[in-house]
Amino acid sequence: MPVINVHPDDLRKMVGKDVTNEVLKNDLFTLGLEFDGEGDDGSFHLEFAPDRLDRLSIEGIALSLRYYYGFNRGVFVPRTNPPTWEIEVQSPVSSSRPKVSGAIVRGIQLNDSALRSIIQLQEKLHDTIGRSRQKGSIGIHDLSLLKGIENSDRISTIIYRSIDPSEHSFVPLGLKTKLTLEKLLEEHPTGKKYKKLLEHDEAYPAFFDSVGLFSFPPIINSSRTEVTTDSRDLLIELTGSDQWTIDHMLNIICYALEFRGGIIEEIAIKHQNSTVSKPDLSLETKFLSHSHIEKVLGAEFSQEIILDLIERSGLDAHFKDSGYEVTIPPYRVDILHPLDIIDDIGRTFGFNNLKPRYPDIATIGGRTSHSNLERTARHVLVGAGFEDLLNFNLTNEINNFSKMNLVGASDNYGNYKPVRILEPYSEEYTIVRTWTLPSLLTVLENNTHRAYPQNLTEIGFTSYINTDQNSGAEEIYTIAAVSAHSQSSYEEAKSRLQFLCHQFNKKLHTPPIDHPSFIPGRTASIIIDGEVCGVLGELHPKVLAEHGIELPASAFEFRINSLL
Repeated sequence: MPVINVHPDDLRKMVGKDVTNEVLKNDLFTLGLEFDGEGDDGSFHLEFAPDRLDRLSIEGIALSLRYYYGFNRGVFVPRTNPPTWEIEVQSPVSSSRPKVSGAIVRGIQLNDSALRSIIQLQEKLHDTIGRSRQKGSIGIHDLSLLKGIENSDRISTIIYRSIDPSEHSFVPLGLKTKLTLEKLLEEHPTGKKYKKLLEHDEAYPAFFDSVGLFSFPPIINSSRTEVTTDSRDLLIELTGSDQWTIDHMLNIICYALEFRGGIIEEIAIKHQNSTVSKPDLSLETKFLSHSHIEKVLGAEFSQEIILDLIERSGLDAHFKDSGYEVTIPPYRVDILHPLDIIDDIGRTFGFNNLKPRYPDIATIGGRTSHSNLERTARHVLVGAGFEDLLNFNLTNEINNFSKMNLVGASDNYGNYKPVRILEPYSEEYTIVRTWTLPSLLTVLENNTHRAYPQNLTEIGFTSYINTDQNSGAEEIYTIAAVSAHSQSSYEEAKSRLQFLCHQFNKKLHTPPIDHPSFIPGRTASIIIDGEVCGVLGELHPKVLAEHGIELPASAFEFRINSLL
């Protein structure tokens, strides 16, 4: 989950409330920001769910606290001045980045802390809602260093269009020499990192003023327009594949800079047949019933208290038809359902302040047969010397397939069609894992500095596409185990698997097979009581190398239901 760094002294100053660090930590936790340690300078490392993207900066966190403390109430929409600049979108436009947005911010006062915060917000938005710059990327420029192309309406114009990457050059941030866009992608570290975003474009997107090229989205800006602590007026330009995404990224930045004292000025986006002004600070409304609030939170509230809690959440509301018509500010990209508003109400009231009560019905609880099976298997595995783990069920195709040497492989164990996340918050978590072993190898990869042997196990949830199921997907719990040390071998993995099966009075057979993740001739199918259910063997050197593991490792994985 996203982690941002904020200094408590800066936060107290921006909020306008003098509280101790411990009180501040508790209040932040109430709002959903979890303290994750301190930096050497005393800054807080705060971790939170990536839905509240407006809190990716100290300005957004300070605004949330001001609402929580009651200093601010209701929806605030910044005043905007009419445009004096325009972005003219000229044909041809980049096929991968056809959407454009932007704004001007004037009168901003920047010190080192404020500049770091803006850069941090920019990069965190890139990594989350921007999908690593694919859906949206942000360029921030010192407006005083730009020279617009003045038109007949005395509007300064900058141009957005596609260009031949070998014909145009500029001095990118961090360098003092000119590079063509083609060379920049091959030689500059940022170019190398993000060049895959433009791999299907014959022409590359670029921004021009009357001086020349000053921005190469989504890669890097020109050093000519670099923002420093002396900058007072800023141009914010955004490009991407989705207009909603870049418009809301822009709104979050505008609110953060307005909190710093900046004045928002619209910018006109001029297309061939139309002109629109950005930022789009229009409001949305949602309705929720009073009874729904009380049912979800499990408590009774008066109408006045609900209205107060909604306003202290940064929203507006009025009572209508036994419920509330709630107005949502333009920076809240997370409110998609009435339950999101109820979550805000609960956090502002304080979930710890809700009084627990016994349910109205009497039930006798107990473990399910599957839960008992898991518990028994874990005890056996821990007794066999394994350390029990719990990893995320979500992963990505690189970890699940590529690093396991499964790309282009046939129908082997684990190499199934994955269940994909349609709108992932991060490229780290784009699919549901199809097998558990890759998760264990990721742990080994992150612990190469630890002592060996390392014996890890997990009983994990996996899933893959199966059209024979009503849900369209097969959901399976598997037992995976791996052992890494200098003497790790196929025989060791089999002996531990044999021990596990023996404890459940199961017959094990292990006929040899081939599997790309394991060494040929040192791999076997797992057959328990006649059912083919998994694979074991010594991990292939390619797999170990992909994970940076320098010692041999043996492993097995099979479906837990085979032990029933």
